[in-house]
Amino acid sequence: MSLIKLFVTLGTVLGCSSMAMAASGGDTGIQLDLTMHWVGYVGILTFVIAYAFVMLEEKTHMRKSKPALLAAGVIWGLIGLIYAIKGVDHTAEVAIRHNILEFAELFLFLLVAMTFINSMEERKVFEVLRVKLVNAGYSFRKLFWVTGALSFVISPVADNLTTALLMCAVVMAIGKEDKKFVGLACINIVVAANAGGAFSPFGDITTLMVWQKGIIQFQEFLVLFVPALVNWLVPAAIMHFAVPKAQPDSNVGNIQLKRGAFVIMGLFLWTIATAVSFHNFLGLPPMVGMMAGLALLQIFGYYLHKTHKKNKATFSSEKDAERIGDLVPFDVFTKVARAEWDTLLFFYGIILCVGGLGFMGYLAMVSKFMYLDLGPTTANILVGILSAIVDNIPVMFAVLTMMPEMSHGQWLLVTLTAGVGGSMLSIGSAAGVALMGAARGKYTFLGHLKWTPVIALGYIASIYAHFLVNGSLM
Repeated sequence: MSLIKLFVTLGTVLGCSSMAMAASGGDTGIQLDLTMHWVGYVGILTFVIAYAFVMLEEKTHMRKSKPALLAAGVIWGLIGLIYAIKGVDHTAEVAIRHNILEFAELFLFLLVAMTFINSMEERKVFEVLRVKLVNAGYSFRKLFWVTGALSFVISPVADNLTTALLMCAVVMAIGKEDKKFVGLACINIVVAANAGGAFSPFGDITTLMVWQKGIIQFQEFLVLFVPALVNWLVPAAIMHFAVPKAQPDSNVGNIQLKRGAFVIMGLFLWTIATAVSFHNFLGLPPMVGMMAGLALLQIFGYYLHKTHKKNKATFSSEKDAERIGDLVPFDVFTKVARAEWDTLLFFYGIILCVGGLGFMGYLAMVSKFMYLDLGPTTANILVGILSAIVDNIPVMFAVLTMMPEMSHGQWLLVTLTAGVGGSMLSIGSAAGVALMGAARGKYTFLGHLKWTPVIALGYIASIYAHFLVNGSLM
């Protein structure tokens, strides 16, 4: 009974303290307009300088999270300073806590997804697929279409960045020193991966943010399948004629999956289903289902670890043991450690920067100009073009923060344009930036820029397809 009383007492205290904090934080409700204040100007300048460093990451070799984190601290520090000077209590605190909550949900979701991807990579799932494609004996033109199609199909589940890197490894293994083929294939992979990610909450950060916000339900993303497919097929069909007709000679030794690979793939699909069910049927954040799936992966990892020595003894040689994954025991926490922490911290910085500028009043000004003066269709098309220059994550978060009044079809349109618009430049998406590093010297900014008009044609065609297929929702 004493333990029950302790829990009841603790719950009462926490509940009362939460209500007290809510009351103290909401007694003023004053929000200052800082758009014409020196604090606002410094905040804008800070964000522009920080994002310039983000865009120059390939040149400076300074991780993008560093300027983003610093800018977030400066912007909110300035906000806190002016609110303290004006004697307005708690308003800024409540606002930043709201931004942190949005980041926390995104962070936990992505952390689990990255852990599963790293686990499947360690179990040789992606390596086996790469070897099978390399040994298939495809011509350059056939490989161009196969890698593009696989990018389009895999990215809705594995995300566009992971998919692009996997397909790039295949292209590099076969194309080798053929710069023309590797360059064209990488452009095709970027466009296909971004297009495939546009019709799934798991395909891109922007679609994930829209889904977690509750604006578009999981199954509703599927209506973007045809526009996304058009976005990839139009430029791919034109680039096809520039791909060399040569038949490469590639032969790589066979590789087998490590023990437990199929179970981990099954757990990943189960985790996705759980996240969707928690969100759609229980009204809970998707990350709750993802964290539950992580627990299942941890339990299975515990089983792999405990049976490590027992299974190792059954093999005739150390090489055989290593081949199926029993030489080194599976450890799920090493997969957590290998998550893209730079990317996750970058998201924190960007979300707080954009949230801070929105709290100052700038996003309301932008929203009025774009969605009232220009109209939602023009604004949403511009969002896609802007995402090719700035990156789609801050652009989409800004739109979600503005929350303009528009139809369901327009929300689908901005989800599409933000997802595929980044394909027009190599720096417009995480997939493009990653491939410039993976295929350095073969896939370049200028090489991609030559095909920007063709990709833009696919962008326009996808918008037309959206109005054609989903016109009733507009």
